[in-house]
Amino acid sequence: MPVSIGVMGLKMLAWWITGSVALLSDGMESFVNVTAAFIAYFVIRYAQRPADHDHQFGHHKAEYISAVVEGALIVVAAILIIQEAWGALFSPSVMEAPAAGLAVNAVAGVVNAVWATLLIRVGKEQRSPALTADGQHIMSDVVTSAGVFVGLILAVVTGYGILDPLLAIVVAINILWQGYKVIAHSVAGLMDKALEPDEEAAVREAITTHSAGALGVHDLRSRRAGAAAFIDFHLVVPASMTVGEAHDICDRLEDAIKEAIAGSTLAIHVEPEGERAHGQKVEVEGTEI
Repeated sequence: MPVSIGVMGLKMLAWWITGSVALLSDGMESFVNVTAAFIAYFVIRYAQRPADHDHQFGHHKAEYISAVVEGALIVVAAILIIQEAWGALFSPSVMEAPAAGLAVNAVAGVVNAVWATLLIRVGKEQRSPALTADGQHIMSDVVTSAGVFVGLILAVVTGYGILDPLLAIVVAINILWQGYKVIAHSVAGLMDKALEPDEEAAVREAITTHSAGALGVHDLRSRRAGAAAFIDFHLVVPASMTVGEAHDICDRLEDAIKEAIAGSTLAIHVEPEGERAHGQKVEVEGTEI
């Protein structure tokens, strides 16, 4: 939070020094970052609460709500930027003290780049959609700031003041695209999107290599909810196998899958041979049922 506020302050200072609409648009995007960071702080704390009677699968999906709100804020910021830039497009002005303003904005961009890289790395490690979305948005802000920096230098060198509002509009379009991606990813999570292909491949590998004694696996399903992953499937065993023996196989599979997919919760339905297979099948020791 302090980092986001500091970056926003630097960017707004750059706008105040120069009067540039493009730098104002950059600063408004940082204002969204501050608001999003404030929301994410409380939402992540809530999402980490343990399961209770009313939320028996945990509170993980709260993070997706945070990301959706951030996406909506991004869209609002883009609309405000376009509104501001549209007026300046027909009455462009020359920037005041461009060197000082651009220097301040460059410092803000460097700080943002370091902070975004850290957020994305931690978000991926912790399987946190809110942190990852926040980091990705800040990284897009870094790219935007770099483009604005180069564009405003061209405006100063060439004397074409119209480049300032044009840059602001380009920034707004980029922000709209980033907002769309954040919202789309979050909505997919709220709709119980399955694990990523590489994660599902890891689950299949764990099943294949740790299901000795079973005849097959089918109806494999998964869903991601923030840092948590929910996986269930049907395990086919010989009709003569005891409950204890089937339970041992399930324990092996649970340990292997939880090691492959951190934060996963499993539900394994054991059924005797002869049952009709359905859903996704997994090869078990060279035999697919």
